[in-house]
Amino acid sequence: MLEIYLASDHAGAQLRQAIAAHLADTAMLHDLGADGAEKVDYPDYAAKLARNMQPVPASFGVLICGSGIGISIAANRFPWIRAALCHDVTTAMLARQHNDANVLVLGERLIGAATALACVDAFFSADFEGGRHQARVDKLTNLP
Repeated sequence: MLEIYLASDHAGAQLRQAIAAHLADTAMLHDLGADGAEKVDYPDYAAKLARNMQPVPASFGVLICGSGIGISIAANRFPWIRAALCHDVTTAMLARQHNDANVLVLGERLIGAATALACVDAFFSADFEGGRHQARVDKLTNLP
């Protein structure tokens, strides 16, 4: 069973809750918030997710903010995170297959719930292909 951490700022809270409900029966979930409409800062939640994932190397994450841009930038500051901002099934699938992404990032204000859930399904059903992609992922891991 996949171990998945979920986090969002206030602009992604509704979509995060929908994703948690969607994955509830198929994954071990850790919902890290934020809850409600009170404004919070997305870097704090990206860091919380990254720090929770670090001791569990085989874990995955889902991050959500309004556009997905800020929270993905914040998450990718952590060397063990490969966060991919996805807008459709193809980008979600390729993020796993070619980049060994371990965090799916979505923008609640930019995609609908049905598309977001399809991205979740594509991301978590795809496997890293390795092969010609492995050397590039290794370079990402070892950048100075």
